[in-house]
This record gives sequence, C-alpha cells and structure tokens, in this order.
Amino acid sequence: MELELVAIVGILLVVTATTLAPKIGVASPLLLVALGFGISMLPFVEPVSIPPELILTGILPPLLYAAAANTPVMEFRRDLGTISVFSVLLVALTAVAIGFLAVALVPGLPLGIGIALGAILSPTDAVATSIVRKAGVSKRIVTILEGESMLNDASALVLLRAAVASVGVGVSLWQVAGQFLWAVVGAVVIGLIVGRLNVVVRGRIRQVPANVALSLVVPFVAYIPAEEVGASGLVAAVVAGLATGYGAPLRMGAQVRIAERSVWSTIELILESAVFLLVGLELPTLAADTANGGLGLPAVLALLFGAVVLVVRTALVAWSLWTLGRRRVRLEPARERLEQMQAKIESGEVPAFAIPERRGRGSQRKSGRPAATPEERLGRWQWMVARRKADLDYLAAERLGWREGGVLVWAGMRGAVTIAAAQTLPADAPHRSLVILIATLVAVGTLVIQGLTLQPLARRLGLTEGNTTTDPAQWDALQAELDAAALADLVDSGNERAASLVEKMKARLDHTSEEPADDRPDASTFASLRLQVIEAQRAKLLKLRDVGNYPSSMMDDALAQLDAQQIGIELRQQYSE
Repeated sequence: MELELVAIVGILLVVTATTLAPKIGVASPLLLVALGFGISMLPFVEPVSIPPELILTGILPPLLYAAAANTPVMEFRRDLGTISVFSVLLVALTAVAIGFLAVALVPGLPLGIGIALGAILSPTDAVATSIVRKAGVSKRIVTILEGESMLNDASALVLLRAAVASVGVGVSLWQVAGQFLWAVVGAVVIGLIVGRLNVVVRGRIRQVPANVALSLVVPFVAYIPAEEVGASGLVAAVVAGLATGYGAPLRMGAQVRIAERSVWSTIELILESAVFLLVGLELPTLAADTANGGLGLPAVLALLFGAVVLVVRTALVAWSLWTLGRRRVRLEPARERLEQMQAKIESGEVPAFAIPERRGRGSQRKSGRPAATPEERLGRWQWMVARRKADLDYLAAERLGWREGGVLVWAGMRGAVTIAAAQTLPADAPHRSLVILIATLVAVGTLVIQGLTLQPLARRLGLTEGNTTTDPAQWDALQAELDAAALADLVDSGNERAASLVEKMKARLDHTSEEPADDRPDASTFASLRLQVIEAQRAKLLKLRDVGNYPSSMMDDALAQLDAQQIGIELRQQYSE
C-alpha cells in the first residue's frame, strides 16, 4: 500500500508541476526539485537514498532512446562534427582541468578521484535539455545540445571508470583510449542491429497495442547486451532510437506511429519529472553524508568547479565557432562547384572518377548483383549532389554566431547523469561523500541558475523569434512536389479511371465544381484512390527527407498531416463496413 501511495502522490506532483510551471514562469524540472526538497524536510518523511542503477539502468535508456527517436537524423548528421567535439574533447578537457584543481584544493585527494570528479561534472544532461527545448531557441542549437547530451555520457562514464581504476593500479592512456573506442564502436554496432530489427519486426505486427508494447523494451534490449560486452549501453540506446526514428515511417503504419508517439510522450514526462523529484528528495541525505554534515566547503568547491566548467565550455565553444566561421567562407565556392557538377549530370555526363563499382576480379560475380546501369549511376549522383547542396544551404542559413554561442555555453546544464554517476563511486573511494555532494550541488545549481535565466537570455539575444514559423512559400513548394508525385503515381498505376478521377478529386476537395451524380466515384473507389495518393505522397516525402531541401520540422508536419488523413479514411472505411 505504501508503494502505491508513493506512486499516486508522485504522479499528482508531476501533473501539478507541469501545469503550474508555465503559469508562474519557472521550468517544471526546477519546480519539481523544489517540491522534492520541501517534501524531504517534512518530519514524517524518512531519508531518501537513490540507487544509481535506478537512473543509469532504469530511467536513462528509455529517455535517451525516446529523445533519439524524435531527433531529426538529417540535422544530426549535418552537425555531427560539432556534436562529437562537445561529446568527447570537451569531456576530456573538463575532466583534466577539474581533476588537477581538485587535487590542489582538497588535501589527500588522489589524482584519479579528482579526474573522476571532473568526468562526473563534464556531461550535460538529456533531461536538463528539456529546459532548452522550451526556451524557443533555433532547432540547430537544440539538435547540437541534444546530440551532445546523448553521446557525452559514454566518454564521461568510460573516463570515470578508468580514473577510479587508476587509484592504486596504473592505467595507461592507451588503455583508456581502447576502452573508449570499444565503448562507442561496440555500442553503435549493437544499437544499429537492435534498431533495424525493431523496425523490421514491428513492421510486421498489425495490432497497434501489441506493436507499441514491444517498443517499450527496445531501449533495454540495446542497453543490456552493450553493457555485458563492455560497450556503452546508453550510446546503444541512442543509436537504436536514431535507427528507429529514421526507419519507422518506411515500415510502420500511421496508427502505430501516432499511438507510439503519444505513449512515449507520457513516458518521457513521467521519467523526466521523476528524476528531478528524486534529486530534490535526496538533497538532505547527501548533505548529511559529508564528514561534518555541513555545506560550507562543498558549496565553495561546487561554485568554483561550476565556474571552471563554464570557462572550459566557453573556450571550446568559441574555438568551434571560429572553426565553423572559417569553413563558412568556403561554402559559396563549394556550392558553385556543385552547381557545375549538377549541370554536367543533368546533361547526361556521369563523373568518371567515382563510378560505384566493386574492386577485384570476380567481385561482381561474388556479390550477386548486376553492374549499375548508367541511368542508376546518374540518379545516384543527382541525389548525392542535391543532398550536398541542401547541406550547404542549411549551414549558410542556420549560421552560428556569438549570440548562438552564448546560448550554447549557458545551456550546458548538468542533471541526473552527474548525480547518478557520482553515486557509482566505490564505497571505499577517498572523499566519496564530498564528491557526491559537490556533483549534486553543481547539477542543482546549474539547473537553478542557468535554467531560470536561459529563456530571458535567449529572448534578450533575439533568438526566440521566428523559429517556429513555417515559411508559406516553402510549404507550398513541398505540397506541389507531393501532389506531382501522387499524380504521376495515379497515372502510372494502370487504373483507367485514375487519371480522369484526379481532377474530380481536386474539384471535390476544393468545392470548385459540381459533378453529375451518376459520374461521381463511389465512396469505396474514392477512398482507395485517396489512400493511393497518400502512399505516393509519403514515399516522395521520405525521399525528400533524405535529400534535406526542406526543414525537418516542416517534413514532420507534412508527415503528420498525411498520417491524420490516412487514419481518418481508414476509420470511415472501418465504420462503414
């Protein structure tokens, strides 16, 4: 009965905080931390201690999986270089800087534990970035921050394990590099396998409840094997989510995807809120675990280390922006070369320096595939050039300047990963309680200070205006391409009435003409044609998604529109039977 009561109270607090936060102008995670801390101070509430496995194994895999499944793969690919710098280099620099400073300030602290503390404080948090998403900044900033928070856990946790192992036992730099390489490569392989199997298997399950229920175990199916072989389970969950988000529209029906989106939105809300509520509940326990039971020294060190984290992050963000600025100069010449190449390809000339042929004698015979025709090679080159041009246009339009850099720096909040990672330190580690409390104070402090001021900062910098508005001209151009693909599919389908019914369908939908009663298509024929149109439009939309000519948010809106139309037609057919 006690567990049921805790669950009921927790859900009520989550709903209350989510409802009240927008009205009082405070991010709901911060309100939940305050509520948790207030509840922990009640006399009848026993001290709370959170098992780190609950967060690292039970909460983070589904959260990271859900975030990755909703991350636009196109934008993620375009900024993968910047994301990788923030996920690996920034973690290492932060860990080393804090490690040496901690050794200098805390008597008797081994260097391994100091670097471990730096590794604990280095990763930004996927849960904390929920505050960033609600601040209204550009989608590119959100994508970089989400990608960083999804991938930097692997580098931080591998560095943490190596630093702890180095206390008393030497660990070489090559060993750490080898562990990190395997943690990432092994996780990517396992995540890709799980993600693709997830899409293939669930694409064959027609029952919507069963299909969505199967999705609930996918992050753990990726996480557990990766951890068993020494790879990063969190990265495996992320890769499985990316593969699922990319492949779902290709194989899964509209009803499944809409139901899955609704279910996972609820799960994300509960898990994210539970993390911050638990953080607030555990604060008094962590304070009591210090040697003198006070917050003086831990608070001073947390403030100092938090400042170091910001300084290192500012330096690396400035370097990244400088590097991107140098590359921006080469965008226009590169685009001109691509236009020249595109003109040659459109004239029928296939570039001779990269014809996709397999090397080696008998390679074609072994592969079992016929050689690519000139038309296929032309189509491949057209797709590659079009995608590269779209990438250059995106990078030119979504530029990162000093204002965006300021948001990237200030949005690097710490959260549940930092607190949970600190609690994985061995029980006999020197200064364990001090390290845990410093990590908690830094996490909560960044959430409070940066979380409360992030949206005003973005507004002051002028980065919250016009980021959610759809360009009507672009939307019309996208719809025109989809309509043209649907018309071509109807004409080529072999249906004798299809071509003539296309205009009738448009007239019926636009209410521009009246059809004779005896010449109107019956409801069943009309519904079948509409479904055929939707399938053709969806296929074209997914091809355009791979090229990247249109913003991912617009593509998502168009896909949601097609899904809603399909579900409406299918429901009408179901009830008319």
